[in-house]
Amino acid sequence: MILLSQRGLLAIAAVVDVALHARPAPVAAKALAARHELPPRHLETLLQTLVRANILKGVRGPRGGYELARERRRISMGEIVRAALNENEHRGKAGSRLVEAVIEPLVSEASGVFLTALDAISVDDLCRRAEEQAVFGAIDVNSDFTI
Repeated sequence: MILLSQRGLLAIAAVVDVALHARPAPVAAKALAARHELPPRHLETLLQTLVRANILKGVRGPRGGYELARERRRISMGEIVRAALNENEHRGKAGSRLVEAVIEPLVSEASGVFLTALDAISVDDLCRRAEEQAVFGAIDVNSDFTI
């Protein structure tokens, strides 16, 4: 059973990708989209959502792109998922007493437990796992320098 929407999964992947690749320069949306085999326009709206949620920071200019707005240990999976889903949740009422009185409250409660579990996992945790498994190959983690 899939507990996260494709948008939620993609938001987490985008933030972790930016965390891993944003040094020494911000990550361009085109490069991010290419790594995840997505059209850049599809990804751009999600990236802007993450900027509005203060998870990513947009950098303008010819060498612009995206970088983390805060330290990666201070951003949780739960926060990313909430940001990605909140702007996408414009559901109408089901019009069913069963849904309103029984099903929706229980699903809400289960969702809360799930998001609390995601809150315990930081972007730093995900980055370490990605680096251990060499998901993107060798990434130069010591490239944080200035000339």
